[in-house]
Amino acid sequence: MSSQGVLVSIILLASVIIGFILNTIAEILNLSALDTQLPDAFKGHYDEEKYKKSQDYLKACTTFGWITTGIDLIIFLLFWFCKGFALLDIWVRSLEFGAVMTGLIYMGTLILLKGIISLPFSIYATFGIEARFGFNKTTPSLFIKDLIKSVTIGTIIGGILLGGILLFLETAGPWAWLICWAISTTFALILQYIVPTWIMPLFNKFTPLEEGARKETIVSYANTIDFPLRHIFVMDGSKRSTKANAFFTGFGKNRRIVLFDTLIKNYTPHELLAVIAHEMGHYKKKHIPRRLAIGILQMGVIFYLISIFITYQGLFDAFFMESPSIYAGLIFFSLLFSPVDMVISIIMQHFSRTDEYEADRFAVETSGEKAAMVTALKKLSVQNLSNLRPHPFYVWLNYSHPPILERLKAIEAL
Repeated sequence: MSSQGVLVSIILLASVIIGFILNTIAEILNLSALDTQLPDAFKGHYDEEKYKKSQDYLKACTTFGWITTGIDLIIFLLFWFCKGFALLDIWVRSLEFGAVMTGLIYMGTLILLKGIISLPFSIYATFGIEARFGFNKTTPSLFIKDLIKSVTIGTIIGGILLGGILLFLETAGPWAWLICWAISTTFALILQYIVPTWIMPLFNKFTPLEEGARKETIVSYANTIDFPLRHIFVMDGSKRSTKANAFFTGFGKNRRIVLFDTLIKNYTPHELLAVIAHEMGHYKKKHIPRRLAIGILQMGVIFYLISIFITYQGLFDAFFMESPSIYAGLIFFSLLFSPVDMVISIIMQHFSRTDEYEADRFAVETSGEKAAMVTALKKLSVQNLSNLRPHPFYVWLNYSHPPILERLKAIEAL
């Protein structure tokens, strides 16, 4: 291995190990922050048994996470240092397809291997942990159908996008990164339209919110804030889990607010309004287009960096590859970029938490449903067995939403 390859190997190995250690420390601290004393804010909402259950759920998920992450790390290192990337490259080249098809087979095989390895863990998480704590409603038949649909859709959409990227990186010369950026941006914007309309209905049933007090309250509120409300849908989330949620998706005519049926069942019209007002707050405060714009800008920077590193021989030497290729370069660059991506993720999560506070404030100030917002957030936390006291370091590393007690404190202070 060349000196350049050794340097890249050291950088990549150090980043992988440091990332693993940081996450492990964060999880240990998170478990150490558990307190058997129920916070005053949740007295009357959590009983002693269910509060203990929420802590047991966190312990089970954390332990399972250590097992899956540890096994993933071991398999990756074995595959890397046993020259798995190079051996796979030799095999796909022997098929004698063109550069683009060879690249798609190479990358698709790696994704398939990753999926096969993670499948048993996904099965245990669904039918083991989630079922043990009363969340899982997914049947084996539904699990298999979801898997088939996900693989099929991922293969079609991912194949088209990756095929285009490989084609232009192979043929478009020094401006290839700019073309790939434009293609990926267009693709991302198109998905904002087709996902709510065509893809999500393949997995769940979406029915318009029925006429009545709930809808009248929501429509009336939307008019007061000049929100262009077109669709409010109820999603049959209960066929997979008892957890509750709501989200905002799509743009333009496909813009919609989606409520889980588990949310409709257990929340009053005022509590639902508070939850929806929060989602509308993200729209009115332009959080969603801002996040999309930042993501597109980040994508452009990544493609530019790819254009620089994709032919760097040291990158291929680090993975024992004798013959450089665009498709392998994409894989290796993504691995090398992972520590930078983690830093970006931490920064973006900080801004996301700020956006959540702002959406809460907007919801309370415009709807006047301060008490309902507090009650709704408490109900969501109890229903989802949320951790009420996460460690600050774990929050900094992983949370896109503020801890529930901090959100409640901020709302009460309004």
